[in-house]
Amino acid sequence: MQFKIIVAGLIAAMLVPLCRAEDPPLKAGASAAAEASSGSPAGSIAGSTESHPLDANDLGAWLDGMLPYALKSGDIAGAVVAVVKDGKVLLQRGYGYADVDRRIPMDPQRTMIRPGSTSKLFTWTAVMQLVEQGKLDLDRNVDDYLDFKVSPSSGPPITLRDLMNHRAGFEEGLKDILVIDPRRAQSTETYLKQHPRPLLFTPGAVPAYSNYGAALAGYIVQRVSGQPFERYVEQHIFLPLGMQHSSFDQPLPERFTNAVARGYRTASTAAQPYEVIITRPAGSMTTTAWDITRFMLAHLQQGHLGDYDMLRGQTVQLMHSPSESSLPGFGTMAHGFFYATKNGRIVIGHGGDTIFFHTELDLLPQEGVGIFYNFNSRGRDGAVYGLRQTLFDEFMDRYFPRLAPSAEAPMPATAAADAQKIAGRYQESRRVEHGFLSVFYLLQQTVIRPGPDGTIMAPGFLEPGESSFREVAPDVWREARGTRELALLGKDGRKTVIDSEDPTSVFQPVPALRSAPLNVTILLVSLTILMLTAVLWPVSAFVRRRSARAPEPPAIRRLARLTGTIVVLELCYLLAWMVLLAPVLSLDLWVYSSQLDPAVRAMQLVGVLIIAASGVGIWTLWRLAQLRASRFGWVRCAAVAAALLGVVWIGFVGRLFSFDLNY
Repeated sequence: MQFKIIVAGLIAAMLVPLCRAEDPPLKAGASAAAEASSGSPAGSIAGSTESHPLDANDLGAWLDGMLPYALKSGDIAGAVVAVVKDGKVLLQRGYGYADVDRRIPMDPQRTMIRPGSTSKLFTWTAVMQLVEQGKLDLDRNVDDYLDFKVSPSSGPPITLRDLMNHRAGFEEGLKDILVIDPRRAQSTETYLKQHPRPLLFTPGAVPAYSNYGAALAGYIVQRVSGQPFERYVEQHIFLPLGMQHSSFDQPLPERFTNAVARGYRTASTAAQPYEVIITRPAGSMTTTAWDITRFMLAHLQQGHLGDYDMLRGQTVQLMHSPSESSLPGFGTMAHGFFYATKNGRIVIGHGGDTIFFHTELDLLPQEGVGIFYNFNSRGRDGAVYGLRQTLFDEFMDRYFPRLAPSAEAPMPATAAADAQKIAGRYQESRRVEHGFLSVFYLLQQTVIRPGPDGTIMAPGFLEPGESSFREVAPDVWREARGTRELALLGKDGRKTVIDSEDPTSVFQPVPALRSAPLNVTILLVSLTILMLTAVLWPVSAFVRRRSARAPEPPAIRRLARLTGTIVVLELCYLLAWMVLLAPVLSLDLWVYSSQLDPAVRAMQLVGVLIIAASGVGIWTLWRLAQLRASRFGWVRCAAVAAALLGVVWIGFVGRLFSFDLNY
């Protein structure tokens, strides 16, 4: 099972749902690893029935045969892996480099890595400690624990259970969640109060993954316990479990600074700065693979490790049980853990990504087994995401295979009609609707379309292109030669598609006016017309001056110059937005901070000028068409007027004209 958490770093945690071009592809490193370890093509159906003994020798030989080649072919700097079984550490190994330039190897005991959103499991464990002490109630309004309000004024309130299930209803956000200069780091309290997330959904109704919600939970731990969140986790989880090299502090204590692995885009490029995560309880932890084994063992042993009871057994059982319902075979949430079945076994866990570090932690509570692994690079073309999925899939197929292949159910007679019913253009519930980042959702969306013979085609989960799905039950489709399923539900009078691999987001129909084909067409056509106009108008004037034709009347020349000025202004406006949006595509997310507010506000104010200029431009074009009084003149002026209107349309629909600085 692959837990889809912050896909492609923090953007993958936030903007990847917007832009499928950044979806983590299953590239050469992962595909080669899958073939080498399974002896079958990477695309074959998961679930071998041949079991290998899960012992240190077999596991070590398998990993040694898989990871070095996968790291090299995927251009990934290094990895650490740790596996626990039956109350003991079965294996811990490092591969590749923590520091490529200095040739420092990855060491599971000494190398500190960033687990990203896997940090949330420690936040949820802290919450459950306070729940069993009677200091917190999972179903109480979180406003009762806060010194500011987040619940809506009417309707159901937001509860801690909603935060754990990512069902608070918060819109996603990017501003100020990541910096590379520790001097610019806000406190969690400051961030939460200055960057409140709008509510897109009724609390408890729709899953939408939220780092803001997890940070709220950590702040509640801080307020209720009377200790800073970092000190609470250190004193009640880290130190009692013997996790001597773990911290939520940013910057890290000086004793740790030389032990941290460097993060890389690819192993062949320069090391990147240390990432300071502002939503600390959601992802700021730094740790070692060995330290994580202590946490896994405690959870697998009913909260007990050595002389310390991290949680009572009853609390652990509650925490590991589903905290919301799901369709059979579909993943759900279990008090902060992702909960699913793989090859007939219950698996709970959590993935995590910063921009440069990528993690998976999975527990098989009934088998007493846990596996943790972390990579310190995205790899070539995002190869780490496919490798991360493949590693766990192959681990399960090798050591916990399916007992027998399941028989393929015949497709219902209504398959073709049902395929038409689910077909459509969708957006994820985890998204940005306020502020200028909303423009990304206009450009690329998820498309489900009817396939041949009653099947449907939908984007792959962690691989490029489309996957084919066949209907296995009414309104339920399973991926061909796979286990991923999609289901069509009706919620609040609108269709909703859920993915068995991701209980923290759903697909919702895109409003017609926000359709990507419509808005991409408007943008490209408008841009093309404006660029041609900017080039051809001065060329036309130059040719006219050099020719024997009589000069145009002064009134026409003035109108033409005014129109040309407006066209250049609008092109500069679009170019400026492209510059502001470019860091998203290059994953330089630290650019989006309060320090950028003057530039964003200036663009918002210029937007008012653009609206006014477009109006003047349209009037000018109408006057030019009248004065020139030719059919070609009317057509040319109408085209430029349409382009000016197109820019205004994109500005309104993409929220570029919004005066919201909370994005």
